[in-house]
Amino acid sequence: MKQFISFVKKEFYHVFRDSKTLLMLFGLPIVLILLFGFAVTNEIKNARLVICDLAKDPGSARIIEKFAASPLFQLERVVSDPRHIEQAFRRDNLKLAVVIPANFSQDLQHLHQTQLQIIADASDPNTATTLSQYASNIILQYAMESQEAGEIPYRIEPVIRMLYNPELKGATNFVPGIMALVLLLVCVLMTAVSIVREKEMGTMEILLVSPVNPFFVIISKAMPYLALSLINLAVILVLSTTVLGLPIHGSLGLLIAESTLLILCALSLGLLISNNTRSQQAAMMLSMMVMLIPTMLFTGFMFPIENMPVPLQVITHIFPSKWYYIIVKSIMIKGLGFNAIWKETLILVGMTAVLLGVSVRTFKNRLT
Repeated sequence: MKQFISFVKKEFYHVFRDSKTLLMLFGLPIVLILLFGFAVTNEIKNARLVICDLAKDPGSARIIEKFAASPLFQLERVVSDPRHIEQAFRRDNLKLAVVIPANFSQDLQHLHQTQLQIIADASDPNTATTLSQYASNIILQYAMESQEAGEIPYRIEPVIRMLYNPELKGATNFVPGIMALVLLLVCVLMTAVSIVREKEMGTMEILLVSPVNPFFVIISKAMPYLALSLINLAVILVLSTTVLGLPIHGSLGLLIAESTLLILCALSLGLLISNNTRSQQAAMMLSMMVMLIPTMLFTGFMFPIENMPVPLQVITHIFPSKWYYIIVKSIMIKGLGFNAIWKETLILVGMTAVLLGVSVRTFKNRLT
């Protein structure tokens, strides 16, 4: 154990002596958090929708038909109890809900006006605003068609409510994505490059013939990046809460535990890359290709996954950043607990176990 600790200390010393590594470790998250102030979104299609029909009259049925026929929304179901809406937002990754009040048609006939409530998941403010506008346009189109049919003129006023992010702050969307990007990129890149550097310098063979088990030699090189990644996580959370005014609504301990799981997954991937590359340039290029571009494209914080072709939506499932992004938004933004993210957590655990197992097996094969 003393020898293992000595190897870990040696790696810490090496990291702190390298100014470029320190800049990558601590400069990258700060720059991304401060400069990545907006997210790029395109037109959204097939957004998941639930309608709460309290009226159950011909007018509400026509409204439901228009939403069901729209390519912009995917009507999951129609409920009659408003309490089911909150459950749907927590369980089904719902994007929007529409509440049709009781006496909908009667209010139109006697008062010539009524209101419909639109409830949006504003943890992604750009998507929430866009979907609310889509829903408002459908309602207004229904009103115009009714007037053209010769019915009594009336006015329908959509009442929009933004859940989780009523101020529509962009930070609620990009901070979870930046957390996934920084933790994955730093862990994978730094771990892979540090091990390959030993190969290039010819010192890996010396380390492997030392009294310490070769597996612990590799693990000792990953330990500093586990500790430094947790520091990066603390920096991101402090900047998010103080500079960007983004509070943590859920359990901080659960958030740290899930982040540690992602870090372990990234370290395992870094070890796997290092086992299959022989130069720092190759390790760096492979790490960037595997982590940077897919994380930005297939996580969901820059481009809505629902808007992608079905094959690309399937591909997004293999990237840990997608599941971590969902976890962080559920804990940090929505204030949910483990019951809401246990599936995503199991997926990350499975990915970590597979990557670590393949890394160990590949490493052992190389020794023989």
